[in-house]
Amino acid sequence: MRDMQPPPITQAMIDAYDEYTHLTLDRRRFMDKLTRLAGSGAAAAAIAPLLATSSARAAMVEEDDPRLAAETVGWPGAEGEMTGYLAMPAERSAPLPAVIVIHENRGLNPHIADVARRLALEGFAALAPDFLSPLGGTPDDEDRAREMIGRLDPAQRIANSVATVAFLEGHEATSGKVGAVGFCWGGAAVNDLAVHSRDLKAAVAYYGRQPSAEEAQRITAPLLLHYAGLDARINAGIDAFREALEAADKEFTIHVYEGVNHAFNNDTSEARYDRQAADLAWTRTVAFLKDKLG
Repeated sequence: MRDMQPPPITQAMIDAYDEYTHLTLDRRRFMDKLTRLAGSGAAAAAIAPLLATSSARAAMVEEDDPRLAAETVGWPGAEGEMTGYLAMPAERSAPLPAVIVIHENRGLNPHIADVARRLALEGFAALAPDFLSPLGGTPDDEDRAREMIGRLDPAQRIANSVATVAFLEGHEATSGKVGAVGFCWGGAAVNDLAVHSRDLKAAVAYYGRQPSAEEAQRITAPLLLHYAGLDARINAGIDAFREALEAADKEFTIHVYEGVNHAFNNDTSEARYDRQAADLAWTRTVAFLKDKLG
């Protein structure tokens, strides 16, 4: 007897998952909707893990890669200590440009630590802060992490990101030039950091919520903005943001990757990851950070 194969993953299923993880946080409602779309509860149960991320998928850069030095570090935040994962080349002859890597709404997980290691191999001191530090740190349960993200105080979160810039500016291994890259929730956090920090030298936001037109006037860092063509929820704000940046004469570049979904860069999500778009966006990101941070 052959194993029953789940039906193909449709855009409606991906959209339902996006609504669940970014808006409702209601798993029962999501599974009910997925069951209707898939045709049965069994099919929905088989599809759900393909839509979600999987920490079991292999890292692109192993934790014990001998080319790198990586450790958990702490630094003063807005109200208490922040912690994060710092990775850099094991051998270095000069101070390094620094990059803050801001996680999605799942918190600081193995995937984001892996992204930090990828940047470290490109010659950066890459720090992935855990923005759930004020609440005790990122839990293993992604649903709980998303719920905790929703409880963060926005002003405190922004102050913690500004404090992270200051920490890296003064770190003995860095050149004092600090950029930031963020994904999804982290993309929005990078945009907010660009609004609130005049010390930030470069900002890369992957499919992140955009600041208001008034906030855009305060940005001083050059921006590189990556968007997914099928991401209607986030893309609704692109035109207004572009107009605000142009009106304020800001330096920015926008790339829209057609035919791909929100979170296309996350290689731990089988249904949404798009290797071609992710590779192109990554190449552009690394080149931009090297150009702006020296």
